[in-house]
Amino acid sequence: MQESAFLNLVMPFKDKVFRLAKRLLVSTDEAEDATQELILKLWKNKDKLSEYKNVEAFAMTMTKNYCFDQLKSKRANNLTLVHSNYTSNDISLERMVELSDSVDYVHQIIEGLTEQQKLIIQLRDIEDYDFDEIAEIVGIKPTAIRVALSRARKTVREQLIKKHQYGIS
Repeated sequence: MQESAFLNLVMPFKDKVFRLAKRLLVSTDEAEDATQELILKLWKNKDKLSEYKNVEAFAMTMTKNYCFDQLKSKRANNLTLVHSNYTSNDISLERMVELSDSVDYVHQIIEGLTEQQKLIIQLRDIEDYDFDEIAEIVGIKPTAIRVALSRARKTVREQLIKKHQYGIS
């Protein structure tokens, strides 16, 4: 496989790989390292990529496994959450702080989920993969993914409702 063919194959999902690595490792630096490592591994095995039915799913599986290995080896010590979707000049500072706190709280709730639930939420709700693709990446049946996603969303929803109703009688 030539370099241009490899780049055309890999580059369309490079950002997805980074976002998944960022979700799992949290640290931007660690996620960048993971992305670079994955692309290097794909490059080394570029001649075998044609054997895979879905190279993107294969790459996402490699990313997941690499990130879990990094977390297990305790190399990911620099864990921080960053969120900057709320940047509107039309809302008050007080509202911006409330939104930021809510987003941070959702991140905390998600971090408290099981590794499998975190991964499924990332792949389905952030990366917008369909259930069959997630099944291929995670290695479980689509029905089990639906159940795990439903339970994860329910946990997030219940904890958010509990947080926002605190003190209301």
